Order: sequence, then structure tokens, then C-alpha cells
Amino acid sequence: MRLFLASYRFGAHRDRFVHLVGGSGRVAVIANAADAWGTARDSAVVSDLVPLRRLGFDAHELDLRKYAGTPDELRNHLAGCDAVWVRGGNTFVLRARLAACGGDAVLTDLLRQDALAYAGYSAGACVMSPSLRGLELVDDPAEVEAVCGTTPIWDGLGLIDFAIVPHHRSPGYPAEEVELIDRIADGYLRSGVKYRTLTDDEVVVIDEGS
Repeated sequence: MRLFLASYRFGAHRDRFVHLVGGSGRVAVIANAADAWGTARDSAVVSDLVPLRRLGFDAHELDLRKYAGTPDELRNHLAGCDAVWVRGGNTFVLRARLAACGGDAVLTDLLRQDALAYAGYSAGACVMSPSLRGLELVDDPAEVEAVCGTTPIWDGLGLIDFAIVPHHRSPGYPAEEVELIDRIADGYLRSGVKYRTLTDDEVVVIDEGS
């Protein structure tokens, strides 16, 4: 299993991402965490496609909404990819979209087979944790019903055994957001939840279990 989990895009480890994926290949960009963003969603997709293409990857958007209820079609699409790139946004919306198309089960299976690599930042990293509890301080679970028409799912994919707190004490964020991020980490600490904080430069890389 190969995972590249970041706070913001490549962090300070672009070369590590390239090495993990294999240097080139086809990358499916999943931007559904931004589904509540309206017209801003389109520019968010472009902002992730361009850096990947500049690195030499054949990057394209994979919109999970088009695969709702058709997990076999999603699996067939991913079978032709070398990696997925899952951007940030609302973690609860992303989780709901994955459930609606069976992407949670499909991705879990393919990653455990090492059939492709997974790169995710912010929401795309957080969704790999065992639970999404605590993230409601920064991501509104109510957006799930408004955008997806379903109730929030509080379980993550569970491919890592710890929670991720992204954007931790990183420059450029409003003071109120910095405070909320600190509150998430403090809540995990007090509750005995295993977690890791990530600055926008830091990443967690899992390669063959290490």
C-alpha cells in the first residue's frame, strides 16, 4: 500500500510524491470534497490538474458523482490509473461521495492490493483515518445533506490507524481557524485518540507498510 498524505498539496516533498507514484503515469484527480463550492469548484479542479501535468503526469478529473451506484464502473476506471489525487475541501462531503459510488470499498481494495497509489491532502488525507470525529470544528457536516442529500458518515476509510490534523500552526491562516485546528488536536489528546499534526510542509508517506 502506497499513501502520500499531506496538509497542502505536495507539502515540501514533491520529489517524494513523484518517487512513490513512479515518476509518470495516469492520475485521477478527485475533487468532490469541493462539491459545495459552487462555481469555485471548477477553478479548484484546474489548480490541482496543472501542477500534476507540469510534473509530467497524465492528470484528469474523476468526478465521483458520475459513478453513483456503479462501483464496477469506478473500479474499471481506476484500473487504468497509476494513482489517485484527492484534494481538500469538506471531509464529510468527500466521505459521502465515496460511499454513494462504492469508492470507499473499491479504493480500499485496490490500495491494499497496491494496484495504485493514493495521494490526498487536507480532506483527502483526513478521510483515510478511522473516524472523522473532531473535524466538525472546521468542516460542516450539514453540507452533506445540502449537497449530497444524505446524512453524514462519521467513520473514515480506516487505512491508517490515526487521525490527521492538517494545517497545524502553518502561516497564512486566520487566527480563528488556527484556534479551531488547535482545538481539534487538543480534543484528540484529551480523548486518547491517536493523531498526528501536519504543517503545510509536512507529509506522511506509507510505502509497503513502512
